[in-house]
Amino acid sequence: MDLLKPLIALLAIVNPVGVLPFFIHFTQAFSPAQRRQTIRVSALAAGLVVAVSALAGTKIIAFFGISIASFQVGGGTLLLISALQMLNAQPAESKPSDATEGREKAEAGASIAVVPLTIPLLTGPATISTMVIYAERTRHWWEQAVLVGYGLVVALVTFAVFTLSGRIARFIGRTGINVMTRLMGLILAALAVEIMADGLSQLFPVLQTRLVR
Repeated sequence: MDLLKPLIALLAIVNPVGVLPFFIHFTQAFSPAQRRQTIRVSALAAGLVVAVSALAGTKIIAFFGISIASFQVGGGTLLLISALQMLNAQPAESKPSDATEGREKAEAGASIAVVPLTIPLLTGPATISTMVIYAERTRHWWEQAVLVGYGLVVALVTFAVFTLSGRIARFIGRTGINVMTRLMGLILAALAVEIMADGLSQLFPVLQTRLVR
């Protein structure tokens, strides 16, 4: 299995740079210590979501009796929807009400590090679907270990981006963030089509025969 594709897909979906405006907005009234704590918790939670999905995602699918081919088509569709949102310069996991919900939680004194920053802005259904799909393709224990290790990569990237949020926002501006989000959305769309095509060829073998011809 090509272990580079899962990492590319993950970074495209998580896209911490695209979440920067939300992070800056939610933490603008925080003290430096509170902001650092929020960064640590968000990075750790994002890494855990990725690692747990890679480690136990296939077992959860088996428990519900869902075929991996069906999950590929469903997950690929979800990835494509996320890609389309990103092409409109929206974070892959965002919803129109996320900012309002996050603000209400902050005003109520609840931590916003996990909700909505980690779930659903950084990680969510699309991230989980991606890890489950690629985990099913592993054939050796070390391949699955690499996928679990990608959780650490996601955590480190998230930590670095959020830590440098002020500098990055000033350097690339809102336009730069939008361009980055659209670029990652285009990459994610291509990966989503590939995953859907693989799942459809398993569900409908006749499609694979025609493709070979």
